[in-house]
Amino acid sequence: MNIKLDTTGDQFLNCDLKILTAFQVEVSTSKGKKKSAKTTESPVSIAHWGNKTLVEEFMGLRAAATFKAGKDETLTFTGPLGETVLVVGLGNKEKFDDESIRKSVAKALKANASKFSTIGIDVEGFNTIEDDIQTAALIAESIGMCDYTYDHYKSKKQEKSDCTVFLAVDKKNAPKVQKELASVKNITSSINVARDFVNEVPNVLNSVEYAKRIEADVKKNLKGVKIKILNKAQLKKENMNLFLAVNAGSAHEARLVHLTYEPAKMTSKTKHVCLVGKGLTFDTGGYSLKPGGSMMGMKYDMAGSATVYGAFRAAVLEKAPIKITCLLAMTDNAVNELATMPDSVVTARNGMTVEILNTDAEGRLVLADTLDYACDLKPHYLIDAATLTGAILIALGNQVAGVMGNDDEFYQELKNHADANGEYIWQMPIIEEWRNDIKSKIADIKNIGTPMRAGSTSAAAFLECFIKNDVKWAHFDIAGVADSASHLPYCPANGASGLIIRTLASYLLDGK
Repeated sequence: MNIKLDTTGDQFLNCDLKILTAFQVEVSTSKGKKKSAKTTESPVSIAHWGNKTLVEEFMGLRAAATFKAGKDETLTFTGPLGETVLVVGLGNKEKFDDESIRKSVAKALKANASKFSTIGIDVEGFNTIEDDIQTAALIAESIGMCDYTYDHYKSKKQEKSDCTVFLAVDKKNAPKVQKELASVKNITSSINVARDFVNEVPNVLNSVEYAKRIEADVKKNLKGVKIKILNKAQLKKENMNLFLAVNAGSAHEARLVHLTYEPAKMTSKTKHVCLVGKGLTFDTGGYSLKPGGSMMGMKYDMAGSATVYGAFRAAVLEKAPIKITCLLAMTDNAVNELATMPDSVVTARNGMTVEILNTDAEGRLVLADTLDYACDLKPHYLIDAATLTGAILIALGNQVAGVMGNDDEFYQELKNHADANGEYIWQMPIIEEWRNDIKSKIADIKNIGTPMRAGSTSAAAFLECFIKNDVKWAHFDIAGVADSASHLPYCPANGASGLIIRTLASYLLDGK
């Protein structure tokens, strides 16, 4: 879908489909009680249409008498020029927030975009937040996120919508709206790039290929970003033995992609944030082999790396005012005669010895060495993202990402950005008992705690052992939210969701 602004109303007037809105209002009865008003009783007060002819047309409909404008309630009629008019009920205006705008627009477009070549949306009609510019940006964000399909391997491709969406806005706001739309495009395009990486099949996207694709995208789209790709020999020189222990059974060499962005005005006081992503292109579980049913979908185990790259990409395109390092740790976890066996002890990059009791707890091993490497870069803040544990789904379902770390104020900053973007995160604790639970009898630590007990947070306790130099750190366990976010109309029902990218990009762009 293409988005264009209409400051005169001419394009909106001639669109094949017009999307207008109506709010549910309360009126007093003779006994002082309240009831929902019918649209025909008060059409102007509950709908900003800017066209008296449309209002009159609507008023003459029999269906209007029973239309209450409840949330997601719709009414369709033919306008005076033969166009289709879709009236979208928004419910209670006071409860219709930013996220409601995203969802409502996505639902309307998903149901209609393929049927019409031009669609007009009255921005003011959705403006429940008293900010026309931000409302236009939210509408554009919804369009950009829901306009996504992954049909690379379909012999018959899904027909792409070439629909043009005209946003009717006040002429005086047009320059600012246009600037916001450009920013939104940078963010939503980065989300869709990340979605493509996550949805790619594992027999194609191995670690070597993944690194090449990141490099190609950086060189094409992210001017000025420095890229360094560490191969197996270089990882050995870095003593990243935990990382390589996971890669030991693979037919493909591990890769660590190291990206660096610096703002135009770089000083000694410039904030430095480091992003780390788990990039397991497929996870069999190694010798601790997953059952067949649990192995399906393990191509998504690199979603953490795609998430941080998507956020990094968006922040670079938007010229973030801070220095950003992005580290993508790539391998698969396979089985051959060289694969790491349970009960093995391996020395990590930081010198700690780790007893590997379960080779299916591999993500934390890859992250451990990468986090230690990241801390040597001495960032002020460190964020990692990983589809790390199935336990997080038990705790928070597939709507909320778990966050663990070492600084409450840092978490609250991230939470504020998540809230502003309609994404859910929740802080979970790392307590001394769980730190004790990962102590090993024959090594310094072990890679799992007590089975079926606090799996997500004991994994975070393990990662905490590799944070140094007083770096403020936050660990995102996104195993629940990385794919199949069918509860959100602007996300695909199946496949990569792209969630948490907006939260991280927003934090990076804030610059504080």
